[in-house]
Amino acid sequence: MNIEDKLFVSIDYILTLESGEEVDRSPEGEPLGFIMGSGQMIPGLEKGLMGSAKGDRTKITVDPEDAYGTVREEMFQEIPRSQFPDDAKVEPGMTFQAHGPQGPIMINVMEVNDNDVVKVDLNHPLAGKKLFFDINVVDVRQPTSDELAQLSAAGCGCGSEQQASCGCGTESQGGGCGSGGCNCG
Repeated sequence: MNIEDKLFVSIDYILTLESGEEVDRSPEGEPLGFIMGSGQMIPGLEKGLMGSAKGDRTKITVDPEDAYGTVREEMFQEIPRSQFPDDAKVEPGMTFQAHGPQGPIMINVMEVNDNDVVKVDLNHPLAGKKLFFDINVVDVRQPTSDELAQLSAAGCGCGSEQQASCGCGTESQGGGCGSGGCNCG
């Protein structure tokens, strides 16, 4: 069976950057499972997997526009130090997680100035990066009723038809996958 929309797919993967740095991988014996075309994965990965079958090994390169988007200047913001926990030591290079209306948001600290202002980057950590996936397709099958129910409960995700209404938006609207509001896998 070849991968197509609405099928359950599980993959073992290693994700690296152009530098060769490994940034993610599926745990040994725990392939990543998702329903193709549901918006759970970045669009470029889904496109690259289309037509593959169980047992296929493939390498997929995904440009930023089909992954977590380009780095957007409006995502660099200044936040008062008082918005961080009182007991937290806030230094450049640190990452905090906050809860936004659509779920977790990663806050990357760029600079802390003497005026108690913290300059942060709200872009996804992989925004602007070309991604390199080394994939082994473990399974391709019809989804179970439980998997479909979980998908319905999860709401919107990357590339879903509901994306704009769930706070993800599009790149031109200042949203899109990786903006902190999507259920991206």
